[in-house]
Amino acid sequence: MLDAILSQAVNGLVLGFLFVLVSIGLSLVFGLLGIVNVAHGAFFALGAYFALTLQARFGWPAVVLAPLGVGLVGMVVERVLVRRLYGRDPLMTLVLTFALSLFIESLIRVGWGSGAQPLTPPKAFAGFIEYGPILTTTWRAAVLAFTLALLVALWAFLKFTPYGRILRAGSRDPQMVGMLGINLPLVLTGAFGIGCMLAGAAGVLAAPLWSVTPGMASQAIMPAFVIVTIGGLGSYGGAVVAGLLVGLVTALTTQFYPDAAGVAMYVLMAAILLVRPRGLFGEHWEHFG
Repeated sequence: MLDAILSQAVNGLVLGFLFVLVSIGLSLVFGLLGIVNVAHGAFFALGAYFALTLQARFGWPAVVLAPLGVGLVGMVVERVLVRRLYGRDPLMTLVLTFALSLFIESLIRVGWGSGAQPLTPPKAFAGFIEYGPILTTTWRAAVLAFTLALLVALWAFLKFTPYGRILRAGSRDPQMVGMLGINLPLVLTGAFGIGCMLAGAAGVLAAPLWSVTPGMASQAIMPAFVIVTIGGLGSYGGAVVAGLLVGLVTALTTQFYPDAAGVAMYVLMAAILLVRPRGLFGEHWEHFG
């Protein structure tokens, strides 16, 4: 029993960190643009499909371009569609991003088909790792390492680079950023692109673990919303803690009580919100509009 719990806990950490990548991108977009991006899961799926195509044509080294491609698509979407709705009724942005999600899923079905497609991990990460009672796949261990590296890189980018400091300042007072002479529209486009790129990176890492299907967007977007709610809007640390909690609860429930796996994270969210209505580390965020 202990061996099974430890192994599932590792799998839960991997799942949790994947969800963290998606939810931090979602938080970034909401914090700076004030938009609840329902299409965020579609960018997650798009990252998986870009990886599928790049791996088939050029091999695994080219797969690193997939998140960048998703980020570029996100920037185009912000410039062409999302920007028109800044400062308007939030319901309009919900409708737009929901329609965008359906549109991207339809494009995926047309371009890649509706069936599930496997993505085999690199040969260097094939096989299993056994450490004491813990047994997991090499790819899951690699995903854990890659997501940690991405999160550290994102933290360093936001904390130490000029653009990162602008993003952090703009997420709390975008009007002040504009008054300082900074090109706010360019900042907003970049923020949306970074959020989509993080979702795409999570999709790339998840593709060998899950079947790559058009419907995988829903497997990412709902946990992301739950994590943002549990962690608290505006808190990256909260997103990390909440993501790990959701991953662990989902993995352990799947192992020992599969019938409840689908609702476990919602029960966790309800329990936390009863005690902390603003989430674990909730902050008050200003946003553009």
